[in-house]
Amino acid sequence: MEDWDIYFFTILHNKNFFEILKIWEGGMSFHGGLFGIIVAIFIFTKKNNINFFKIADIVSCVAPIGIFLGRIANFINGELYGKISTLPWAVIFPNGGNVPRHPSQLYEAILEGLFLFCLINYLALKKDLLFKEGFISGIFLILYSILRIISENFREPDHHLGYFFNYFSMGVILSIITFLAGCFVIFLVRSYEKNN
Repeated sequence: MEDWDIYFFTILHNKNFFEILKIWEGGMSFHGGLFGIIVAIFIFTKKNNINFFKIADIVSCVAPIGIFLGRIANFINGELYGKISTLPWAVIFPNGGNVPRHPSQLYEAILEGLFLFCLINYLALKKDLLFKEGFISGIFLILYSILRIISENFREPDHHLGYFFNYFSMGVILSIITFLAGCFVIFLVRSYEKNN
């Protein structure tokens, strides 16, 4: 039990909402952390009368650093390992059996950490692009979701969950939701831009 996905699954099947708060019994994946960050930003911006998306955009620029470090920690801990592989850089993980596997944690660290950090910050700092507040947040959600779905192809699904509909891991399902949320944010930004 090392992922927030466990708690999401528990809520759906046991209808025990407070299980999600027991982070000492597992941990929190990006999607669970994202929910917590959104709530924290919402409370902070309401209390200080600041535009929600102004802070969300700033957080979106630095979030990939945390994602990178988290995935490196997953690799060091030998958790969330990848599918069986014959590639020369495949790794034998202590809890993954006696077979080489994709170091999917490193794939995610590179894609969702380093690559996403560079791309989001390039867009945020580009002088000739005048993005409205919220655009960076929306792009972050969209790009993270795409990169996570790519990474999920190399990662073993959670053993207690497996695949939904024989194809989708919980990470893919949650990433589809965050992708749609990112599209919705971009739609809101564009609509606001047209009306003002």
